[in-house]
Amino acid sequence: AGTRIGGVGTYGVAGDVVNQGLWSLWYAVNTLLALASVGCFFAVPFRRLQVRTVAEVFLRRFGSRRCQVLTSLCVQTEYLIVNILEPFVIGTILFAVTDLPFGLCVMSGAFLLILYTSLGGIWGSAVTNLIHCTVIIVGLLLVGLAGTSDLGGFAGVSEAIDGRLAGTEVDPTVWWSFVGAGWGAVLAMFFSATVHTPAASVYVNFSVAAKKESSLIPAFLVGGLLAAVMPVLAGWIGALTLARYGPNSGLRNYQMITQLAIDTGPWLAGIALAAILAAVISSGGPILLSSATMIVRDWLPARFRGAKELRSYRVATVMYGVVAGLIAWKAEISSVLDLLLVGFAMVVPPAVALGYVMYWPKTTERGAFWGMISGYGVGLI
Repeated sequence: AGTRIGGVGTYGVAGDVVNQGLWSLWYAVNTLLALASVGCFFAVPFRRLQVRTVAEVFLRRFGSRRCQVLTSLCVQTEYLIVNILEPFVIGTILFAVTDLPFGLCVMSGAFLLILYTSLGGIWGSAVTNLIHCTVIIVGLLLVGLAGTSDLGGFAGVSEAIDGRLAGTEVDPTVWWSFVGAGWGAVLAMFFSATVHTPAASVYVNFSVAAKKESSLIPAFLVGGLLAAVMPVLAGWIGALTLARYGPNSGLRNYQMITQLAIDTGPWLAGIALAAILAAVISSGGPILLSSATMIVRDWLPARFRGAKELRSYRVATVMYGVVAGLIAWKAEISSVLDLLLVGFAMVVPPAVALGYVMYWPKTTERGAFWGMISGYGVGLI
């Protein structure tokens, strides 16, 4: 759940609810479907194969190095985006509340992710994410309840939103609709946010690391439910922000959650800020770990064992984190959610190929390779 929910699933959804309407809450439904599909159809096979990256499935099935490298490239495209977004978002938040130099804030975020990931591994990521998910859910719930109460309950919020939208080009009926952007946009989000998930290599790491095989399906289902709660809470806070400040308030996405809390009181503001930072960090650590694993297992020609393998993971984690932090420092990013959905789309081709490889015996290496490479190219276009 913590891996799935980052800045995008919290303040990214809140910002999109303000600008586009409640249809952005489909992100919550797709999150549940995504983790449920991995748990029900892929987690057990991953564990039984004892693979460390999703690309190794193709190596086991076909002995195909080119399918392995191509799969890893597709997944790494998304993960590079995530590994850049996380320190960028942490730096943006810290810069706003501390007035420290932006570069120092970004590299501080990168250092934090590198430190606990390289030292703690998947166990360290799991323990910290237990804390993070608790902070996110409790923090967003408190902000949402306080904001709703201040605006006079649901009826007051609804009336305020309709009034705010009356002077704009946005139809309140469309804004309140869960398909306000049209079924085309809903289906596009489904394919981007849900279908790609089985090829997200971090879930391979979780599947193999679980103590018992019998816990896999329940764990992914519960994780999906927890992860779906967070964007719903964040989306409602976006609605509260629209009701209080209007559609052209000039607030950045993450400020939509914190500003609402700040106006309520300093304690709640601190809790809200903790929730936002927890959301960002929770997805960054495990994905950085998975990125380093793919570099070592899928891209390096040498095969290490024992202490050398562990050292190679740590070196790759540090190098990858530093490069991503430096890129984040200089990047100019407007929409976090849009950029991440592009990354998701790049992983759809190997996810589809993975489904065929596992459940359609007639799938060939040639079909898998050219299917992935054409899908990746079309996705980039």
